[in-house]
Amino acid sequence: MSGSMDTSSTIHPTAVIDSTAELDDDVFVGPGCVIGPRVRIGSGSELLNHVTIQSDTTIGSNNRFYPFSVVGADPQDKKFDGERTTLSIGDDNLIREHVTIHRGTGNGGGKTVIGSDNLLMVGSHVAHDCHLGDDIVIANQVMLAGHIVIDDGASIGGGAGVHHFATIGRCSFVAGLARVTRDVPPFMLVEGQPAEVRSANVIAMRRRGYADQDIEAIKEAYKRLFRDNGGAMLDRVETLLAECAGINAIVHLCESIKLSSEGRHGRGREAMREDDKWKAASQPTG
Repeated sequence: MSGSMDTSSTIHPTAVIDSTAELDDDVFVGPGCVIGPRVRIGSGSELLNHVTIQSDTTIGSNNRFYPFSVVGADPQDKKFDGERTTLSIGDDNLIREHVTIHRGTGNGGGKTVIGSDNLLMVGSHVAHDCHLGDDIVIANQVMLAGHIVIDDGASIGGGAGVHHFATIGRCSFVAGLARVTRDVPPFMLVEGQPAEVRSANVIAMRRRGYADQDIEAIKEAYKRLFRDNGGAMLDRVETLLAECAGINAIVHLCESIKLSSEGRHGRGREAMREDDKWKAASQPTG
């Protein structure tokens, strides 16, 4: 139902809700919240207090927004000229205090997307045109620049900064305070300034039910690709891919590295930014 209808059982009287907003009956809106135009909020979601949903945002079910989070705000991009852009958020996300999530830009695909079952901790920032998958943990004060893709199961430690157009691979881990200037390979742990691959992220793979065969293969891939010396990276990738073509985790890792190598500074999608196909590539792989 629209925000203009009687919702006294779930909406605090100090909340301000635009007449075009649509809220399911059991949405909770606490004191001091502001919900702007063209916002849609699904069943079971909660805005605890002093939450701002600026505009043009679709929110799924059972999300919880903590105080002073600002969601669906205008992008911080000088090229943005007021065009209609959107933010989409899935289900079962926890958006903690002072988190900021901005809508997309007209030249960046027009939308920012957050999947489901994610935890965004205090003070983290998701810039325009980012695409986040599912089951992601982003710790306190993490800074995501524009056009970043984060695949399912990835985690980013506190205070890390990620360069625009970078991809954070599936089940990877970015250590706290890292400076990420290039793509992070799937299933790997990176740390440092600039961040470098330090080990395979075995813990994440085990938590997400990967078979022992996949985990052992990724551990071997780490040694051969990132620790051993000798031979060009792409040559080693092709050799590994030929030997392990039946192991999906290895195929995904190798294909991701090949894509990264095609881009400037190891950011594969940035090389496609002037091409329509980069918009299609700006999606988590699942």
